[in-house]
Amino acid sequence: MNRALSFRVADHPILTVEDRQESVFFWEGREMVALPGETIASALFANGVRVFGHHDKDGAPQGIFCANGQCAQCAVLADGLQVKSCMELVRPGMRVEPMEGRPALPEAEPATTFAPTRTLETEVLVIGGGPAGLSAAIELGKLGAGVLIVDDKHRLGGKLVLQTHRFFGSINACYAGTRGIDIATRLENEVRQHESVQVWLNAVALAVFSDGYVGVVRGGREYALVKPQVLLVAAGAREKSLVFRGNTLPGVYGAGAFQTLVNRDLVRCADRLFIVGGGNVGLIAGYHALQAGIEVVGLVEALPECGGYKVHQDKLTRLGVPVYTSHTILSANGETQVESATIAAIDESWQPIPGTERTFACDTVLIAVGLDPVDELYHKAVEFGIPVFAAGDAAEIAEASAAMFSGKIRGLEIAQRLGYSVGEVPPDWIRTAEILKSRPGATYPEVRPEEEQGVVPVLHCSQEIPCNPCTSVCPQGNIHIDPQDIRQIPEYIVEHTGKECTGCEKCVTICPGLAVTLVDYRKGGDPIVTIPYEFGRVALKEGDVVVVTDTEGNCLGNVEVVHTRMGKATDRTMMVKVRAPREYARQIAGIRAQEPEASASAEQYTEQLSEDMIVCRCERVTLREIKDIILAGSRDVNEIKVLTRAGMGACGGKTCQALIMRVFRELGVPAGEVTPNVSRPLFMEVPFGVFAGAGTSPERPHT
Repeated sequence: MNRALSFRVADHPILTVEDRQESVFFWEGREMVALPGETIASALFANGVRVFGHHDKDGAPQGIFCANGQCAQCAVLADGLQVKSCMELVRPGMRVEPMEGRPALPEAEPATTFAPTRTLETEVLVIGGGPAGLSAAIELGKLGAGVLIVDDKHRLGGKLVLQTHRFFGSINACYAGTRGIDIATRLENEVRQHESVQVWLNAVALAVFSDGYVGVVRGGREYALVKPQVLLVAAGAREKSLVFRGNTLPGVYGAGAFQTLVNRDLVRCADRLFIVGGGNVGLIAGYHALQAGIEVVGLVEALPECGGYKVHQDKLTRLGVPVYTSHTILSANGETQVESATIAAIDESWQPIPGTERTFACDTVLIAVGLDPVDELYHKAVEFGIPVFAAGDAAEIAEASAAMFSGKIRGLEIAQRLGYSVGEVPPDWIRTAEILKSRPGATYPEVRPEEEQGVVPVLHCSQEIPCNPCTSVCPQGNIHIDPQDIRQIPEYIVEHTGKECTGCEKCVTICPGLAVTLVDYRKGGDPIVTIPYEFGRVALKEGDVVVVTDTEGNCLGNVEVVHTRMGKATDRTMMVKVRAPREYARQIAGIRAQEPEASASAEQYTEQLSEDMIVCRCERVTLREIKDIILAGSRDVNEIKVLTRAGMGACGGKTCQALIMRVFRELGVPAGEVTPNVSRPLFMEVPFGVFAGAGTSPERPHT
């Protein structure tokens, strides 16, 4: 681990950085190193390569965008075959080249015989091995139902494997207070216990056919037809794109791609990061960046308030990250990759306000502007009359806690459909599911206890969200949320219980929002404040002086660290005790982890005028081209496709179609007047030889 060390995460407060044996591969003939189980994209980033090729239409540099197999921006040639670098694992000695132009196909001997297509039947086929699919499979596995899970990644868990933070929700219903990475392990272990449940990894569901079969490609080489009695689509979601100048520069990519590189593969893929989008995805990604030692320059949100949980936003602001609401990004600037980002305030009509432009030096712009369900196969099954259910984000975009519970419910409903004696879905399950997927509610002024004696917990949680771990772990029962509706704000009710806080710190440790502190007045003088901290295993020590901040990120003062503690009970969260003046001890919500200079803007903003804004990444179709066709009278997305090739690229229109529909809306064309795109039959691109059974090889085995 010596040559690529500077581009890898060398130390992480939550994740274990293992010393693994390197292997050698080649990029454009140059020797590079990779780690076991690493994708080509991650290995290239770890070796400092961010430009994977150039588009044959205009020579634009290409990098990654989704890192989830949904687009084709990261395509490369690996040993002569075109692959998506974010999905293809590195093999020792592999030779990787950029996709410059449209390369000729590798020479091959004509096949004279073809292997028959494998066919099999199963009671239930689950597409997607994330929280929803695994939860459904567990319920069905308990009954002995035959289940086949297909997932396109090389491990189960979906986005859970990217989540180092603790989850919100109910501690009893969905592992609230447990980190996503640990939930993924628990769900996988439980699935593996059921002999009736099979798992195919590196397996892509290509299409649903009218005869009830589902086409699946395993390991990129073996094609199989699976006929389920019931189909469950739990394929998750894909990230939305955004149109702005420079939006396809290498260094502009989705939050899920960033979390994949940083949290799954421990690749330090940025030095300075700017985030677009204030939902939970963007806010959490910013926190994960700080944990990986990456500076977060700022975050912009077009709405007057961030749409994610306030405690997620608070974590960023109190650590030193500015959040710019009612702002938008104007451009990502740079020649071959991102060098800076320009933002501006917007008015009530969502238009940039002249004179408010600011440019920030950064090498990465993270797009987190929402998700679209991956539900194409669900709708195709409905069209063909195939018994089908959807769960998780494929049914409705919500938090992973809600996805787990929706999968549990779908599992029971599918069992009913198959004739198992399971009874009706309990009404309390339905209510819990509704609560878990609810959006943030009202925000209230923060309430701080007035007493200055004993130990007092301060709950820096002022927004109605579904979450109750703090109430479940308090041994004194001093923290209360109505068990019938966990969206309420927690209350400290010592006056009702008559039991004093013991200072056990359990509420501080388990809070997913790191929104609980303890103020200890027992020794007299200035009180001791206990603060949760997740930045570096030895980042702070007794005697250090730190800057403490309130919930909104305002600096309260410099205080001395008097003790730190981290053990099994704290689950990788450091308990930092500081001595603070009485006048602001109860206001302390966190410790600043990033200096103000990291978020300073340039004196003069940069205007990017080198290209028009790109709508279709695959075919490099601009916003101007599409607007001209619509203004000329076109109301058919298929006509736009014919004239511009928008939607004809390798991703099959997954990224650009929603943007094209947005262009119609912005030009005042009602949705009812627009003929939508006719989707291609196959969900993913695949070599023809796979259908003929000519692709399986010992060099590229399936799992």
